Amino acid sequence: MSCVWLLVGSRGGLYSPSRGNWWCVEGVGSPESLQAGCFVGTVRCRCPSHSHTYSQVPERPTLGNTDYAFEMAISNIRYGEGVTKEIGMDLQNLGAKRVCLMTDKNLSQLPPVNAVLNSLAKYGINFQMYDNVRVEPTDQSFLDAITFAKKGEFDAYVAVGGGSVMDTCKAANLYSSSPMSDFLDYVNAPIGKGKPVTVPLKPLIAVPTTSGTGSETTGVAIFDFKELKVKTGIASRAIKPTLGIIDPLHTLSMPERIVANSGFDVLCHALESYTALPYNMRSPCPSNPVNRPAYQGSNPISDVWALHALHIVAKYLKRAIRNPEDREARANMHLASAFAGIGFGNAGVHLCHGMSYPISGLVKTYKPKDYNVDHSLVPHGLSVVLTSPAVFAFTAQMHPERHLEAAEILGADIRTARIKDAGLILADTLRKFLFDLNVDDGLAAIGYSKADIPALVKGTLPQERVTKLSPRPQTEEDLSALFEASMKLY
Repeated sequence: MSCVWLLVGSRGGLYSPSRGNWWCVEGVGSPESLQAGCFVGTVRCRCPSHSHTYSQVPERPTLGNTDYAFEMAISNIRYGEGVTKEIGMDLQNLGAKRVCLMTDKNLSQLPPVNAVLNSLAKYGINFQMYDNVRVEPTDQSFLDAITFAKKGEFDAYVAVGGGSVMDTCKAANLYSSSPMSDFLDYVNAPIGKGKPVTVPLKPLIAVPTTSGTGSETTGVAIFDFKELKVKTGIASRAIKPTLGIIDPLHTLSMPERIVANSGFDVLCHALESYTALPYNMRSPCPSNPVNRPAYQGSNPISDVWALHALHIVAKYLKRAIRNPEDREARANMHLASAFAGIGFGNAGVHLCHGMSYPISGLVKTYKPKDYNVDHSLVPHGLSVVLTSPAVFAFTAQMHPERHLEAAEILGADIRTARIKDAGLILADTLRKFLFDLNVDDGLAAIGYSKADIPALVKGTLPQERVTKLSPRPQTEEDLSALFEASMKLY
C-alpha cells in the first residue's frame, strides 16, 4: 500500500489514496523522517503499512441513551387455499420423527385440524396430539402444555388454532428446549425476569384459524397470570414460528362474533403500531443486540405493513363479519392479520393492549356469543378495541398527522379537518365503526363499573413493555380517566 505524506502546520500524517484514510501524527515531522517503526515527535506511525495495531474510533454516545436502530424479524409465510396439505411434506423435509400437534377441544373436531391430520397421515408423520389448550390461556394452562411437551421429547411442533393455541405451543417449545429454566425466567419483566432466550428451539409450524392475532408471524406468547389477575407474556424473536401456513379455507367456519373480535385485534395492531413511539425515541439503547426488545417502536418498515393492514380492515372487515360466504373478504382479513402481525411484531403496541390485559384478567361473569367455553371470558380483540376511542383521543397530541391519516383510511372525511382535532376525529370514526358492528357499549356492558377502575389501573401498571411505547406518557390519573371514558362508548 502506498501512502502520501502531508504536512499542515505542525500536524503531519499519512494519507492513503486507495483507502481514503488519514493517520494523524502530532508534532513537527517530515516525509524523510517517517520510516517504518520510527517516531515522529512522540507518536508512532499508525498507518496499516507501519503498524499491526488497530485504534478503534470512539463511539458517539446516543442522545439521551435512546436507540438508534431497529430490526425486522418475522416467520416464513406461505399463503394459499388448501396449502395446509403441504405440512406433512414440510415435516418430512425437516426430518421430524416425533411431532407434537397442538390445538383446542373445539378445533379438534373441525376441518382445519382434519386437514392437518390428513397430511400427517399421508406422509407417515409420527405425532401426538395435545388438545387441552385453553382459550385465553393462563400460566397453569401453559404449564400443563409444557409438561406434555417435556414428556414427549418432540423434535417439531405444529399449532393449529387461534392465538391461544399458537402462543401455548410457543411456550411449550421454549420450556421443553430449556428444561432447567424456571417458568418466570422468560416471562416479561417486571412480573418475570425477562431473560433473553439463547437456547435453540425446535421447528414450529403455525396454522392460524382466526384472522386476528398474527401470532404466526411474531415472537410473542400471551397468557393470564392468575396470581396477579393480569395478562403478561413472553416476548423474544427466538420463539417465533419457523413457518406460518395461512390457508384462507380455515376462516370459512368462523362464527360471526369470532370474526368480529379477531378483526378488532387486527385493527388495533395496525393503529397502535403505526402510532407507537418512534424506535429512535425508545430508551434505553441496548448494550447488546440480543437485548433489543421485540417491540421496538414505530419504524419505516412496520409502518408499511400497518397501513396496508388498516386499508384491508377498512375495506373487508364488515363484509367478512356479515357474510360467512364472502370468501374474498375472509381471505383478505386472513392476510391482514399476518400483515399487521409483521408490523406490530416489530414495532409493538401500546395503550389499547396494555389496558386490555386487566380487562381480560379481571373478567367477572361475561360470556361472549359464539364462544364455546366453560369459563367467563372477554375475547382479546374485544378487550382491546373497547378502549380505542379514548386511547387515540389521548395519544393524538403526539403525531396528530398519523391519527388523522388513520381516520381517513377508516372512512372519515378530513378535507376540512384541523390537525389539532385529529384525536377526536379518529375517536368518533372508531365509535361509528364499532356501533355499525354491534359491539358492546363499553366496559360497563361487559360487567365493569367505576368501582373497578383502581383494579384496572393496577393491572395496567405492570404492562410497561407496551405502555412505554405510547407516544404520550401517561400517569395513573391518565389511565383512570381513560378507563372511565371507556365505560360507555355511544
